Amino acid sequence: MNEPLVLANGICRSFPNGRNASLPALIDIDCHVDAGDRAALVGVSGSGKTTLLHILGGLDAPTSGSISWPALGARDELLLGKVAFVFQAPSLFPALTVVQNVALPLLLMDKQVDATARAREILAKFELLDLSEKLPEELSGGQAQRVAMARALVTGARLILADEPTGQLDSSTATNLLDLVLDIIDDTDTALVIATHDETVAARLNRRWSIDAGQLRNDAKPARKSA
Repeated sequence: MNEPLVLANGICRSFPNGRNASLPALIDIDCHVDAGDRAALVGVSGSGKTTLLHILGGLDAPTSGSISWPALGARDELLLGKVAFVFQAPSLFPALTVVQNVALPLLLMDKQVDATARAREILAKFELLDLSEKLPEELSGGQAQRVAMARALVTGARLILADEPTGQLDSSTATNLLDLVLDIIDDTDTALVIATHDETVAARLNRRWSIDAGQLRNDAKPARKSA
């Protein structure tokens, strides 16, 4: 059996809440992400979705419990090629054009490819090529989110973590974006985890996690335990 991309056992995450108190955001979570997974992380705002995504991708660490990336390597090796994020808040660099934003991860990785050509190629797949020379301030919220998704896919990352990527989109545009993403990663072992409150989006993915008040429920597969 192939090693999981991410393996979390009993993770908890708390944040300071003043007067030496702490506020629990995640409570005793067991989960794993395998290559090729298409998972929906469903829950209301404040349920812990974003915190869990950040821990799965190594941007944050649990207060207790263990998190590892057996098929990906150490935490400090995850970004720039192995794990890619699409954040809920605007994340494009305002001084860079659309094509420069998308090409940036390739340049930072110093990949021996034509970063601009590769960026234009994936922008074309997202039907954004005509916006290549625009600055982020010239884009609509929906356009900016599609550019952010293109940037996440440009490196061929093994794991893509997307936080409400369709939250600013109307239903038809959201469906179109998800269609594009699923088509691009079809027949690959790239894993996709989408935090969403949109049941239409969740229904398109083959795994479903429900999170409520920091507790993960209804995992479609039993969590693996480390040896």
